[in-house]
Amino acid sequence: MNPQYYLYKQDVFEGLPLLASDSFDLCIVDPPYGASSKHNWDYGKNKRLKGFGGEWNLENEAWDLLTQNDSFLQTYHWIKELKRVVKIEGSIWIHSTYHNSGFVNVCCQMLGLEIINEIAWFKRNSFPNLSGRRLTASHETILWVHKGGEKKRKYFFNYEASKAYSSSSDMLKEAGKQMRTVWDIPNNKSKEEMKFGSHPTQKPIRVAERILTLCGVEGGKLLVPFAGSGTEMVAGIKFGMNVVGYEIEDEYYQIAQKRLEEALKTKVTSLF
Repeated sequence: MNPQYYLYKQDVFEGLPLLASDSFDLCIVDPPYGASSKHNWDYGKNKRLKGFGGEWNLENEAWDLLTQNDSFLQTYHWIKELKRVVKIEGSIWIHSTYHNSGFVNVCCQMLGLEIINEIAWFKRNSFPNLSGRRLTASHETILWVHKGGEKKRKYFFNYEASKAYSSSSDMLKEAGKQMRTVWDIPNNKSKEEMKFGSHPTQKPIRVAERILTLCGVEGGKLLVPFAGSGTEMVAGIKFGMNVVGYEIEDEYYQIAQKRLEEALKTKVTSLF
């Protein structure tokens, strides 16, 4: 069966609650530092959450400080929804930098999501620091998490494919060796990836392709909550997954649509 895609021009905080529970095999998240939404983040006065080693009182000082931060609240809510819609056998991969990685980690722990690995994506050809007042940022963090709560972990991991994987651009990974948590992937994008336009934080498709190599399920369902210019969705189509994504900005929505149409035509043609 040919893969399909559904790209919605919709606020992800409105779209995710409409999705069925336990329906996705994989989710790749590349969130903005502060996700835009008109949602009213109201927990109520008496609600309590599971936290580190017990219950957190929502009215204590630390929690009050966190709940005044929109970025934290939004991170908490989209991660909570992803936990609901991803299957127990599925995985969630979350991109982050020092701007939001602390929030992502804390929210995963609060919600009972187990962090399987923390990957350091080493960007060998990263831009230099022009101010000369700090170190050159040369990596991003990717968290691989699953739903947790099971004595026997059920998440899908293609170990043989991970071991066999190799790339001429990766100086750290040898074919036949176990894949490490440092990925050497240059940040440059090909002309093909940029032909319809670009996004300011667009990732090279090789990052998503590696994630799919490890956790992709051919014929399964991939969720991309913040689609941007569509890179992760395109990688999913090429892998053979059915893909659902959300993008609220019209410029990037149009770029993603063009890329997805082209990827789908190429995939269908290659099947015959």
